[in-house]
Amino acid sequence: MKRLIRAGILLLAATHASAQQTTDSVTPEAATPLGAAALGAQVDAALAAKQAGQPVEARHWMVAAANPYAVTAGAEVLAAGGTAADAMVAVQAVLGLVEPQSSGLGGGAFLVWYDGASGTITTLDGRETAPLAAGPTLFLDGTGKPLKFFDAVVGGRSVGVPGTPALMQAAHAKWGRSDWAGLFAQAIRLAEEGFTVSPRLATLVAADSMRLSKDPEARAYFLPGGLPVAEGHSLRNPAYAETLRAIAGQGARRFYSGKLAQAIVEKVRGIEDNPGLLSEIDMSLYQVREREAVCVPYRGHEVCGMGPPSSGGLTVGQILGLLQPYDLAALGPGSAEAWRLIGDASRLAFADRGRYMADSDYVPVPVKGLVAPDYLARRAALLQGGEALAEVAPGAPEFDHALNWADDDAIELPSTSHISIVDQYGNALSMTTTIENAFGSRVMVGGFLLNNELTDFSFRSHRDGVPVANRVEPGKRPRSSMAPTIVLRDGRPVLVLGSPGGSRIIGYVAKTIIAHLDWGMDVQAAVALPHLVNRFGAYDIETGTEATALEAPLKALGYEVKARALNSGLHAIALGQGLKGGADPRREGIALGH
Repeated sequence: MKRLIRAGILLLAATHASAQQTTDSVTPEAATPLGAAALGAQVDAALAAKQAGQPVEARHWMVAAANPYAVTAGAEVLAAGGTAADAMVAVQAVLGLVEPQSSGLGGGAFLVWYDGASGTITTLDGRETAPLAAGPTLFLDGTGKPLKFFDAVVGGRSVGVPGTPALMQAAHAKWGRSDWAGLFAQAIRLAEEGFTVSPRLATLVAADSMRLSKDPEARAYFLPGGLPVAEGHSLRNPAYAETLRAIAGQGARRFYSGKLAQAIVEKVRGIEDNPGLLSEIDMSLYQVREREAVCVPYRGHEVCGMGPPSSGGLTVGQILGLLQPYDLAALGPGSAEAWRLIGDASRLAFADRGRYMADSDYVPVPVKGLVAPDYLARRAALLQGGEALAEVAPGAPEFDHALNWADDDAIELPSTSHISIVDQYGNALSMTTTIENAFGSRVMVGGFLLNNELTDFSFRSHRDGVPVANRVEPGKRPRSSMAPTIVLRDGRPVLVLGSPGGSRIIGYVAKTIIAHLDWGMDVQAAVALPHLVNRFGAYDIETGTEATALEAPLKALGYEVKARALNSGLHAIALGQGLKGGADPRREGIALGH
């Protein structure tokens, strides 16, 4: 890891002079560029703090993300006077190179923004969309039965229209100060000169080599000479550099029209054994949506997140709202009773999620009803018993539409990445970004992988004649669990966070908020706290941690308990007297600030 970070710093130092000149309309006091030595010292300090379980502290700005290369790229932008939106563009461009299994240009993202000048929250939906030719039989075989998950994933069938490039540009247009083209300089240089393959990337490539080998471009890149790229190997991606140059020079429109869009469509539709339906019209029609934030009160704070088509903000909000009447602070993190309350609150929220939550542009979603205080109070009363709920069912939130939906069991496997940024202008950004499953569809074009996001839809359109809200429809956005979150107190941000992890994202984020607000943990301790997650009845507890001490007490309360690896990737920043950053010890990320 040290070698990886040092290599990144040397490359960033080579472009340091140009990075200092990428910012417009920045006062001399705001722009405080870092030299390579200072940046190296900060990285060393961040690593030491993470290893010691201590938060990274700063006064002016901070960035926390999943890979040191990406974090240092974002730090350079912030140090040169850029905004959180500017830094996000640089971070995402590098993540798509060094952490391609998790996010990139071929995927989608949700972004929550707090504006330091106006004190307002804005959310941007960069979720992928289904092709116009997609229909209810997309994931059914010739007999009308749902395909096996990976039979649907690998190839072109699962690929939706990517949203990340459009989201990057939309955020920059709304809140950026830096020159757009300059934000890609570090990623382009790393792609051309090579980056050091991290232990995580090498491990995942080796584990997925059979699926990656099906696509010629992915095979040549990830399996050179037929062998998986090794940890410590210097990996170059000139095709990615060329793609970034096109976007840097002419904006995201170069992604959605012209030669690149044509290449994406031809690749998706030309896969012989599992072709997709994507068209150039689908690409050209893509738009980022600005959505109303979902904000729920909790312990004197306001927890704000992403609304539909993400289920993240609503389900996190429901969990916290259901727990509001109960004194978790008095129980503490070692209490089986505390985790009974959290686990069953999560189960109740997931029951509502499975029935009601989907793309609100296509189906009516009772957003306000699901987090209404009286509805949450009625559901919270179900938690008053001393044992695990024998069963849970969706509630009946108030709404002015008929809500005759069937329950959805769509699979959402863990991958994804999260970026948290606070800049010197008082802005805060929380963005969760993904290509869905690790390595997405395993289809590579232009140096990046394409998503398999369409498999987040229900494979079945109906159950017993009743429609599923999250069914496949032309142009629709599949339901997500991504939960980028900003917590406010008195109208100002106090916590910026999010995580990868499939549908367990919701539990990871809720746990971290509870740990920080109820149990008084600093942001690094809250991020590192062992996971206990209950979505559908069985309690997942994080193996190899102190959480295993709760296995017997939870079983005694009536739960089935499964000890397993729960590999989140939480990145969080706490705001108060200065900034404190936390990076998940389960992954390779760090927090840097100044």
